[in-house]
Amino acid sequence: MPEPNRRSPRTRPPQYRRTPVDPYRDHLRRRLADEPGVAVTRLLAEIREQGYPGSATLLVRYLTQGRADPAHTPPSPRRLVAWLMSRPEDLPDHRRRHRNDRVACCPQMTVLAVRIGAFATLLTGRRGETLDAWITTVRDDDLPALHAFVAGLENDHDAVVAGLTLPSSNGPMEGANTKTKLIKRQMYGRAGFSLLRQRILLS
Repeated sequence: MPEPNRRSPRTRPPQYRRTPVDPYRDHLRRRLADEPGVAVTRLLAEIREQGYPGSATLLVRYLTQGRADPAHTPPSPRRLVAWLMSRPEDLPDHRRRHRNDRVACCPQMTVLAVRIGAFATLLTGRRGETLDAWITTVRDDDLPALHAFVAGLENDHDAVVAGLTLPSSNGPMEGANTKTKLIKRQMYGRAGFSLLRQRILLS
């Protein structure tokens, strides 16, 4: 008899949609921290004075889910990585605040966010000449995972510098190669080389 499904410790936290309560989350957090037993009706009155348009039921559900307490709804590693890899100004206000809270609570995370931002500037600004300085800085940090990334960069140092400096790339060639492989997979077992050649030329 198969064993019943058991919740894995790696199960991701629930993914909640944005609600009208989100803009008032910081206020709710402060109030719950200052007065843990505060009545929901009082919280409802306070946020309605600030413009909250939703219902009491929605607020109760929001509080019950623990969404006013960041410790109860930690972001998944994948989501946190996505926040770190995004420009802070491109994130919605509530996500940017959540990102900043998570980054500020850990010294390693603070340093990691700074290093990622510096590398993004290096990448988008085509500043390959500053790569060595960035690598030297990262080596002094207590970030083993980033050290592995740096080791990969150093293994192909000249190509990485060229990619971060020159405006040209092998992107078009890689695209043509991928397209050719796709056509080959579509034709597998159906035709010979002459038809494959014709399709590649026509595409």
